[in-house]
Amino acid sequence: MAEARTPAQIEADIARRRQELAVVLDEIGVRMHPSTIIGDARAKVASKVDQTAGRAYVAANRVVSEVRSRFVGPDGEPRLERIVPVAMVAVGVVGLLIASGKSSKDSHRRKS
Repeated sequence: MAEARTPAQIEADIARRRQELAVVLDEIGVRMHPSTIIGDARAKVASKVDQTAGRAYVAANRVVSEVRSRFVGPDGEPRLERIVPVAMVAVGVVGLLIASGKSSKDSHRRKS
């Protein structure tokens, strides 16, 4: 059978439990405060953004490395047999864009 407790022991037990309950209620108040909830949400979003940015950086770095390996040899020298055709195509595309821009301006002037 349990020992009989004195009124002082009971009062001390009640005071201890009140203190524990006050601590728990304070924790709940902090956790449920809007600024805490907003801060937690911001931290989660920032974490996701960091992860996404990290993945994007790795993917972009991989693409740049692949492109670089196509146009630069292992010794660091440019591969002219690959660079020259690409440069010629780029110049041709720019020339076509300039020519089409001029022709659309000319046709617009004729309509006016």
